[in-house]
Amino acid sequence: MNTKGDFLNQDLEPCCLVCGPDCDCCIMASGACVEFDGNLVLDDVSFSVGKGVLTALVGPNAGGKSTLFNAIAGIQEVVHGSIHVNGQNPKNSKGAISYIPQRENVNWRFSLTAEEVVNLGLVKNTSIFGFSNKKNVKIVESALERVNMLQDKKQLISEMSGGQRQRVFIARALCQQANILLLDEAFSGVDVASQVGLIDTLKDLRDEGKTIIIATHDLNTLADRFDEVICLNRHVCAQGSPDTAFTPEVLEELYGSHPDMFYGHSLGHHHD
Repeated sequence: MNTKGDFLNQDLEPCCLVCGPDCDCCIMASGACVEFDGNLVLDDVSFSVGKGVLTALVGPNAGGKSTLFNAIAGIQEVVHGSIHVNGQNPKNSKGAISYIPQRENVNWRFSLTAEEVVNLGLVKNTSIFGFSNKKNVKIVESALERVNMLQDKKQLISEMSGGQRQRVFIARALCQQANILLLDEAFSGVDVASQVGLIDTLKDLRDEGKTIIIATHDLNTLADRFDEVICLNRHVCAQGSPDTAFTPEVLEELYGSHPDMFYGHSLGHHHD
């Protein structure tokens, strides 16, 4: 298991400079700090995620999970340290990432069908005269079939269950041909049976070489679902297998009281 102390003793650099073209590090953060709305949201965040790994990102509310996703996706600036995606700055790697946001951040009132939502992943190849051309229809239907939603392609997204909506968004990500999937609270509002189906789909994608990180609050089923876990509360408290990551000390950092943990850290002031 890697802890914060372990990371601070590592000489982390962009993976493409260290490992070469066969590098297995898909995402690497080294001392990354992010400020948002006048607050230091992420402080000295360091971790690495390999290709073809299914990872859970866990931590308390306001612990920085969504902010970290935004930084990986190149939406949020890293003010100190670095994050690299496939060896590049995230802003140069947007085509490699598909970000599926929290359900609360999606306007479900749009009158779009499942196939129309998925087709949005092909926006660069879409005809201006309609939602899709014949070639794209086949691509969209193939993606929907892979997530077992082809039979529901004409159903409105507003009328779907939480699990069905998540499957549609995963199909959209497949159309984007991204090799990294970021899912923010993918299981929120999804019943247990649908969660199992989603995990099976994501494991299949992992086995095809895709890197998947899911932010989740559910600590009870991590061992059965994920290859590894990143514990985040403004910094990385631990990273490792679900069976070994949750020591009493790590759980205290995640959910206990630790007012002096970030002593010496403030807005605009960071470690070197």
